[in-house]
Amino acid sequence: MFFSIDFGIKKIGLSIGQRITKTISLLKPLKINNSKINWFKIKYLLKYWNPNLIIIGLPINNNKNRLFFFLILKFSIIFNKKYNIKILFHNEFLSTLEAKNFFLIYKKKFKINNIYIDSISSKLILKSWIIDNL
Repeated sequence: MFFSIDFGIKKIGLSIGQRITKTISLLKPLKINNSKINWFKIKYLLKYWNPNLIIIGLPINNNKNRLFFFLILKFSIIFNKKYNIKILFHNEFLSTLEAKNFFLIYKKKFKINNIYIDSISSKLILKSWIIDNL
């Protein structure tokens, strides 16, 4: 079981993937309130889904926002210390833009609303990782 994270300043997009079926499901994104992450909710989700690998999107080709790059690294270090689950990074460059385009095309068909854009982005990150690694 894989857990994918698209870290953002206001929300954390989440999705869960299966190794055997290679299917990915969206989870409701976590809101970040006043720069505080709800670690209790993350712990609950990890306990419920029991993933053995965490894939975190990292904007490798984006030289414009180094601060955001380091915020993701800081998040992953804290995450690893709290939960001790193996973390891998995967290039997320343009995943949010791709997720917004996906949303605009498929919102009526799948009956999703825009609160899931961050989780769609995490799904695209995980899908790309699965294609590259499995």
